[in-house]
Amino acid sequence: MGNKRQLICLAAAAVAAAAILLTASAKKTGDVTELQIGVKYKPESCTLQAHKGDKIKVHYRGTLTDGSVFDSSYDRGDPFEFTLGNGQVIKGWDRGLLGMCVGEKRKLKIPAKMGYGERGSPPKIPGGATLIFDTELIAVNGKTSGDAKAESNSEL
Repeated sequence: MGNKRQLICLAAAAVAAAAILLTASAKKTGDVTELQIGVKYKPESCTLQAHKGDKIKVHYRGTLTDGSVFDSSYDRGDPFEFTLGNGQVIKGWDRGLLGMCVGEKRKLKIPAKMGYGERGSPPKIPGGATLIFDTELIAVNGKTSGDAKAESNSEL
């Protein structure tokens, strides 16, 4: 009876090891483990910047590492508005948009731990997914880059 128990334990261990290896090899090469922020465009003048507690308006396109789009405010023609740093959005956004200038464009590569974690957001975002967002800051506290230029010109 002891040999049978040992064989069952060895078989269970082998199955568990195989599952771990398959999971690890299933990770896509585009996955990241830390937040990556790439500045794609920055205006010459940065008079309005996003800070914690600011109400900001952002256009975005969210994709998975395979390039499939899971959400886009550009497609809806309606930027997303929220208060930065208050946990209203995923951590990758709360951190990745800090210090951004109105008119600036950033690419955020967000690891699962700063996105939707191991559960994902079915059906479009699988568990453990790295998220890629192309973002553009449209306004801070209701002011656009045009508003900031008008204010600086009126001071002359």
